[in-house]
Amino acid sequence: MNSSHATPIGVRKTRDKGLETRDLLPFTSFASSPCPFPQLAYYHISLLFPIFVIDFKTTLMKTIKLIILVLAVILMSFVLVDRMEIPKTGACDHVVYHTGYALLYDEIHEQPAWVAYELTKEETVSQFKRENKFITDPDVKTGTATNADYAKSGYDRGHLAPAADMGWSEITMKESFYFSNMSPQRPEFNRGIWKKLEDLMRDWAVENEKIYIVTGPILTPGLPTIGHNQVSVPQYFYKVILDYTEPDIKGIGFILANEGSSQPLTTFAVSIDSVEKFSGLDFFPTLPDNIETSIEKNYSTKSWSWK
Repeated sequence: MNSSHATPIGVRKTRDKGLETRDLLPFTSFASSPCPFPQLAYYHISLLFPIFVIDFKTTLMKTIKLIILVLAVILMSFVLVDRMEIPKTGACDHVVYHTGYALLYDEIHEQPAWVAYELTKEETVSQFKRENKFITDPDVKTGTATNADYAKSGYDRGHLAPAADMGWSEITMKESFYFSNMSPQRPEFNRGIWKKLEDLMRDWAVENEKIYIVTGPILTPGLPTIGHNQVSVPQYFYKVILDYTEPDIKGIGFILANEGSSQPLTTFAVSIDSVEKFSGLDFFPTLPDNIETSIEKNYSTKSWSWK
């Protein structure tokens, strides 16, 4: 486990996951606060008890409001416990929730620090075709990269949550083309070894009923940039995968250089602990400590199929 976490700057707005899939209370962001967690919690409880939205004046009412805030924090802990794929975040991190995936946007590097999602066997069956319409993310209020940043740069707009994983609904397919889900990737990487890894993830989701995936770039100071928005070009990308379906609970990680490769995917397999050390992130923090330690420290390529 790694206790550190990415801390992107800027205020983000998160959104409802909608009614198509897993239940999640709606999130919002409060731009007037540098650390909006208390307001966020109060917002959630106010949805359940609208009477408390009024501006209380008396000491008694302020006390009641404080109690409600504490209850909201407890409630949110139960709401989020099922989001097993979400890495450890700080109180001031603004996680953006879309229908099929969540992300933490890094304003300095103009791309996500990570993208996380659950991929089920049923979701691997694509029902909607990709339209290749790349658009800005309306829920990242500080703004994202644009098509102009990538134009004539020599880099692909590389998906982190791939479109092929998001073809199970029209909304998820559209949201997979948000620039908040993109990172500059060399064409020979994006269309080669990275695509092979994405294809393998879908095979694993089918074989194991569902898996949890966290993926992203390794963002460090001094990276080269492209475009007016100075989008950083990562040198490495990672994926970590958790199969939490009994009886064979297991995990594995990958670290790949942003370049083409003809090596087999097993060449890039590492422990989740190794990815944590390389990225500075703490993955799957909601797992029981003993299980988390075991899964993240140990991995076996023989426990997974390789096609």
